[in-house]
Amino acid sequence: MEHSPDIARSLAEVGPRLKRVRTERGVTLSALAEATGISKSTLSRLESGQRRPSLELLLPIAQAHQVPLDELVGAPDVGDPRVRLKPRNMHGTTVLPLTRHPGPLQTFKMVIPADRNSPDLRTHEGYEWLYVLAGRLRLVLADHDLVMGPGEAAEFDTRLPHWFGSTGDGPVEVLSLFGRQGERIHVRAQPRSRAGSADAD
Repeated sequence: MEHSPDIARSLAEVGPRLKRVRTERGVTLSALAEATGISKSTLSRLESGQRRPSLELLLPIAQAHQVPLDELVGAPDVGDPRVRLKPRNMHGTTVLPLTRHPGPLQTFKMVIPADRNSPDLRTHEGYEWLYVLAGRLRLVLADHDLVMGPGEAAEFDTRLPHWFGSTGDGPVEVLSLFGRQGERIHVRAQPRSRAGSADAD
């Protein structure tokens, strides 16, 4: 069965995409084989394009990496009106912009590799809000040295000396909201204080 040129091109891109997703997360072929139950040789052949990708192979790989299936497969250009934003590599960190339009606040998803773990404090104008999606994030902020896990968030004025990266245990996935001119997030709904806690002091 012959595929259209667009589908054939998408299939040809699956192998490099599989390898990129795996290496971004610092996962070895052996570790992925153990997590998916797929042999190391089959995974290697998939990444090199020697093995045709199938749903029964791609589904467990997507589950192991905790990514949507379409991130591994991509999609042929069939006039999809949605804007597909491309990731950028900045000093080893993969940065995916999530904001489509210029504005005071910009949103990014970042995958920080395990070897980015040596603090290099910087200062610049702006205000940043970080939310950890996966892994363990080390945040050095002035005199504070914090380790954050999934579900934890931090916000800070970027005019303070700061740095964030991996603890060295593995890659970290982070959601970042950044205001270049110091714009802060305006929280309109917050959980109420526990009864009596406001009057306890």
